[in-house]
Amino acid sequence: MKNHWAQIEERGIVWGMHLLLKVYLIFGRTVLQLFLYPVVSYYWVINRKGRVASRQYLKRISTYLDNPGINDGLKGSYLHFISFANTLIDKLAAWSGSLTLDDVDYHGRESIIKHVDRGQGVLILGSHLGNLEVCRVIAQLRNKVVINVLVHTKHTEKFNSLLNKYADSGKLHLIQVTSVNAATAMLLQDKIEAGEMVIIAADRTPVAGQGRTAQANFLGQPASFPQGPFVLALLLKCPVYTLFCIKEQGRQNIYFDLFSDGLSFSRKERTAAIQQCVEDFSARLQSYCLKAPLQWFNFYDFWQAEDE
Repeated sequence: MKNHWAQIEERGIVWGMHLLLKVYLIFGRTVLQLFLYPVVSYYWVINRKGRVASRQYLKRISTYLDNPGINDGLKGSYLHFISFANTLIDKLAAWSGSLTLDDVDYHGRESIIKHVDRGQGVLILGSHLGNLEVCRVIAQLRNKVVINVLVHTKHTEKFNSLLNKYADSGKLHLIQVTSVNAATAMLLQDKIEAGEMVIIAADRTPVAGQGRTAQANFLGQPASFPQGPFVLALLLKCPVYTLFCIKEQGRQNIYFDLFSDGLSFSRKERTAAIQQCVEDFSARLQSYCLKAPLQWFNFYDFWQAEDE
């Protein structure tokens, strides 16, 4: 039977993150590095499924790199987890306010600012590539920027609760959802009409329900992607962008790319149109994974077939 990503147990990382956050807030990043490797090493050892999924991904992406330098064995998997751990530290920096606009390079932000200045809401498609939490600093672009991030927190509730104790969440709101439904769409429509940003991850299948996914080629093999973000884009009738934040040469780089000025298609065209959207997003995600191959963090079998 298929193991859904939401069923993955994260006990090991929750207590580890609690420790790392305490150390970070008291001693800073340098001292935190001393605690980082034992914690992530323990998590890597006990998480066999994560190791297998990591090696599977690394093997696939290495065939696309001109100069691979990617080890798809245990060493490569361990380095993949270390990259994940360093991203977690960056998450802490973003949530605690230690990360500022001066620490981030933007690509394509002029278009986003224009929408904000016009009071026009925007839907942003994110992913588990890099550090989506760095989007917190986007709120510093303009005083009136408000960001809403859709999250599934069933298995990360303790972690999010921990972060919220230290975060200034006045301009960034986490909205817990398990699927995109009518109530969710109405709530988000209000956000868009108020000129706010809505961010949703588009690289994980829905937590509840079947038949809400579409297959697209990703790194040479069909994989399931959620239809929900694109159905939501159709309902909200607003500009849609992709957002990828990856670390390059020690700096956070946020890439905004226009995905659509606004999705619009008839009921008859819906299936084919959503399929095309999924394929377009998959291709874009792949191109950014190739820029930062060790920064895609989906530690489960991403290419597993859907249950019949």
